[in-house]
Amino acid sequence: MRWAAKSRLLFAGFACTGIMLFGCSGSPGDVALTPDPTVARGKALFNGTCASCHATTDDDVIVGPSLAGIDERAGARLPGVDAETYIRQSVLDPRAYTVEGYPDNMMPINYGDVFSEDDIQSILAYLRTLSK
Repeated sequence: MRWAAKSRLLFAGFACTGIMLFGCSGSPGDVALTPDPTVARGKALFNGTCASCHATTDDDVIVGPSLAGIDERAGARLPGVDAETYIRQSVLDPRAYTVEGYPDNMMPINYGDVFSEDDIQSILAYLRTLSK
């Protein structure tokens, strides 16, 4: 092998090693940029079903109340009922807790039949990320 060919091969080897060591190493901060797959799935389910009636931005109303900050509000709605329990119950039995100013018969009552337990967990995980 000629010297020029050897040097190109050697350079290519160093370049690949450098890319593997530095280009793909990432930093600890990159982990936060990777979406939680459960939250991402919940967002997709929400967008496909719930977003036609519920906004995720503060003070926006489509049909039902905005869900921005639902995690903070839900935990304070009923004494002794934590946010996750309140939100879960609101999805599965929407007439259990009707937000003042909204009719109690607008939200479908069959989401327990439509969504699997994994779906519900994913939707709850997504809703709990919505800040005000």
